[in-house]
Amino acid sequence: MKIAVLAPVAWRTPPRHYGPWEQMASNLTEGLIDNGIEVTLFATGDSITAGLLDSVIEKGYEEDKHQDAKVVECLHISNLMEKSANFDIIHNHYDFLPLSYSGLIKTPLITTIHGFSSEKILKVYQKYNNLGNYVSISNANRHSSLDYLATVYNGLNPEGFDFNDEPSDYLLFFGRIHPDKGTAEAIQIAIKSKKKLIIAGIV
Repeated sequence: MKIAVLAPVAWRTPPRHYGPWEQMASNLTEGLIDNGIEVTLFATGDSITAGLLDSVIEKGYEEDKHQDAKVVECLHISNLMEKSANFDIIHNHYDFLPLSYSGLIKTPLITTIHGFSSEKILKVYQKYNNLGNYVSISNANRHSSLDYLATVYNGLNPEGFDFNDEPSDYLLFFGRIHPDKGTAEAIQIAIKSKKKLIIAGIV
């Protein structure tokens, strides 16, 4: 089986720092490769994978601000779609834009929906509901107007973390600082539990 994984191109895959969708695309790619599946990762040219890497740009548009994000997206997505016949499955981690190709290609497209940046993008998901083969990252993250194949929670590679059996007396919120991500709830929990809270992430 030959699988194409379409990663975002805002940052490298896996990301150096921030880049949650890139991280999930990397974890999945490397896990599939470890299980003997041939995977081509469509990502930035500086991305790292044990599989095949296909790219049209060297660095992500968030890391090289001389690039136009829309131009990069167009070149990146079309690069894979023009090669779609070479694959048995395409796994899309690039939000809604690749869905507009799903009626033009024969290769099945699976789309992991990492979240909805706006209600406005739902029109695209709804239009391609019968072709997108949607996967949610949690049951709470689903939208009632869409059909889903399954829920697959984001996994973590435990090798990236050191176990500490003597934790310090504080709470940690680590992630994008945004109302949808639960920062306010973390603050309320810290207040109620009377514990120090460390907040780390991009705004």
